[in-house]
Amino acid sequence: MEVNGFARWSGAVTETELVGRKDDGDHVEVLVLRNPKVNALSTALLAQLAEHVTRIEADPAVRAVIVTGDGAYFSAGADLKEIATLGMDDAPKIAQRGRELFERLSALRPPVLAAINGLALGGGLELALACDLRVAGESAKLGAPEVNYGLLPAYGGTQRLARVLGRAKAMEMVFTGTLLPAAEAGRIGLVNKVVPAGQELRATRDLAHTIAQKAPRAVAGAKRAIRLGLELPLHEGMRVEAEQFETEVLGSEDLGEGILAFVEHRPPKFTGK
Repeated sequence: MEVNGFARWSGAVTETELVGRKDDGDHVEVLVLRNPKVNALSTALLAQLAEHVTRIEADPAVRAVIVTGDGAYFSAGADLKEIATLGMDDAPKIAQRGRELFERLSALRPPVLAAINGLALGGGLELALACDLRVAGESAKLGAPEVNYGLLPAYGGTQRLARVLGRAKAMEMVFTGTLLPAAEAGRIGLVNKVVPAGQELRATRDLAHTIAQKAPRAVAGAKRAIRLGLELPLHEGMRVEAEQFETEVLGSEDLGEGILAFVEHRPPKFTGK
């Protein structure tokens, strides 16, 4: 049983911590941040996240990934106590490693979902922004308070926040360090869904399970087309979409299964092939 770090849950969500349990029929991985009391993103915790990302990158059976926090917090961000002990020469390297890790998480083939409980601040918000979808409990608060400590978002937050919210709202959040309640975060599109407090993991789990039942190659191709296309002019984005359609969908066994299931009026059984 881990004290700090990431616990790996695979299978049904229960109140008991299950480390290393595998349910081959589920295809959903749940990673739980555990660094009491606020799940601060220490260098050790980020290193463990990197190990899980590496494992998931190599596992084609995973169809959706959930990141959530243990206890009352998603993550209050970087471990400022740890940062205070480091030399200034270490800061650029740590920030670079954080940016690279969050980009790897964002680029994972399966969709990544954040189940946001409690506070998602600073690096915690940046971690949530690196996920594809975000579900928050109604008592959650999200913010980028780095300017209160002489910092700025350095794990990709300035770029991802602006792409999610638009330039003006992202600047307002970053410049003021204001914390947003979940309801406001939902209203402006920072999170996809707001649910009753305590139900965020279950709601995210239901959403991930729905995604995991779809054709994995089609979902992965759509994710890649959207991610890459947003950085390109429209005509170039169309080209990326066409490439994903041809490489991920056409000729796949799942395409044949999907059409056959439609004709036979039954649920499809996708294999990811």
